Amino acid sequence: MRFVVLVKQVPDTTEVEVDEETGTIIREGVPSTLNAFDEFALNAAVDIKEKTEEEVEIIALSMGPPQAEETLNKCLAIGADRAILLTDRAFAGADTWATAVTLSRALKKIGNIDLIFAGQEASDGNTAQVGPEVAAHHGLPQVTYVSEIEEVDPKEEYIVCKKERDEGHVRIKSDMPAILACMPDPGFEPKIPNVREIMKAKKKPKEQWGIEELDGQEDDYGLEGSESVVVETYSPPPKEEGIKIEEEPEKSVDELLKFLDEEGIL
Repeated sequence: MRFVVLVKQVPDTTEVEVDEETGTIIREGVPSTLNAFDEFALNAAVDIKEKTEEEVEIIALSMGPPQAEETLNKCLAIGADRAILLTDRAFAGADTWATAVTLSRALKKIGNIDLIFAGQEASDGNTAQVGPEVAAHHGLPQVTYVSEIEEVDPKEEYIVCKKERDEGHVRIKSDMPAILACMPDPGFEPKIPNVREIMKAKKKPKEQWGIEELDGQEDDYGLEGSESVVVETYSPPPKEEGIKIEEEPEKSVDELLKFLDEEGIL
């Protein structure tokens, strides 16, 4: 079987700057990390590989600047077999649609894929759109909000997942190939690679694909190929420092009531 895991490098900070002209996040010089939802998706793929008797190849696929290779190195250490970075100036400024186009054409180039894993959303966008858009490009069944993969049957070509819902969860059976948008449950603990795994990852194959490796149609990618425009992006104002009352219970109540009265709350 061949699994492809879509991963993204995201800013590892709450302090971000925005390009006023394009409305996109300025990523240069900002510490980055592997998106937590994608890390869960990768762990899910590795878990299946470790439990099945079938031969499984896991490919980590990411779109981003050259420094996103650091994130792919982590993916290889966690358990991916090879990594592909889609990086080109033509890909810059892409919205979710243009991102999905780029990833989809790379997936087509890879070929013979049984399952595509993705995080439910990215911490720097929270749109939850890329996974479903990739599914639409390929005409594949999709399961979103996947918290657990219970069964994979490559011979009968189906998969059984647990999908989270507001009122609980449901079990869903889907044909393969399919795309799974994964969301970790509160108890999820990501795999921490040991030194041996980190060293082994350095010997695993890595590739970089640009626009020429896809199809060279610049108008389909990046800002030019985007169907949406960010009108305004800004950081929320910092929260005001709270008030802490450290008194005996009765006096604390009096102080609290006094404060609420002064603020016009009571």
